[in-house]
Amino acid sequence: MTEKEKMARGEWHDANFDPDLLQDRSKADALCYAFNMAKPGSEAQREALRGLLDAELPAGLNVLQPVYFDYVGKTTFGTGCFVNHGCYFMDGGRITIGDNVFIGPFCGFYTASHPMQIQPRNRGLERALPITVGDNCWFGANVTVLQGVTIGSGCVIAAGSVVTKDLPDNAMAAGVPAEVKKIIEQ
Repeated sequence: MTEKEKMARGEWHDANFDPDLLQDRSKADALCYAFNMAKPGSEAQREALRGLLDAELPAGLNVLQPVYFDYVGKTTFGTGCFVNHGCYFMDGGRITIGDNVFIGPFCGFYTASHPMQIQPRNRGLERALPITVGDNCWFGANVTVLQGVTIGSGCVIAAGSVVTKDLPDNAMAAGVPAEVKKIIEQ
């Protein structure tokens, strides 16, 4: 089984030294550079974003620069999404963002983790688990979402929070780690 296949299955894989994964990240780096250096709203910028998502752009998607993705085609956005400046999608595992999601500046979605033991970590081992975000969510500035988390629809995540576990629909969550503070009546 290839390292890319292991990554797709959420298994431990060599993310640091595998030539195929390094090449894939290099392609994403080049597209991020093209997006981030292009005139805002230009066709060149839209083309770079299409390349990063490996798809047509959903209606109403607005991504501000700079933005960073590790891989091509591993993050998807629904319609009407807004991504503010400085966001990072560490998408070794799939990241799925629903419709009408507002992502504040400097948010990070991190699907990867490394072993706690020194030797396997130094060999470049990593495991990437998916992140899923429902519709109509709002992430304040500097929110961190960790691997394997599912966030229900209608959630509001307070600025600076670190989401380490699943959140139910309509949760208002805050803190490090983020805890549900209340359920929002919709």
